[in-house]
Amino acid sequence: MAKKRVKVDAKECIMCGACVGSYPEDFEFADDGTAKPITGEADEDSAGVCPVGAISFEE
Repeated sequence: MAKKRVKVDAKECIMCGACVGSYPEDFEFADDGTAKPITGEADEDSAGVCPVGAISFEE
C-alpha cells in the first residue's frame, strides 16, 4: 500500500502502542507517550490498527 501524509490526534491517542508496534517504520512515541509519525507519511492501512481512530490521512 502507498504511503500518504498522516496525522495523529494527540488528544485522542490513548498511548496503547498499536501503531508503533504494527508500523514501527512509520510511528514512534513522543516524549509525552503519545504516538507521532516519524516522517509525516505512513502506510494507509495503519489507521485501522488505532482503536480510537486517532490516525488520519490528508486527501
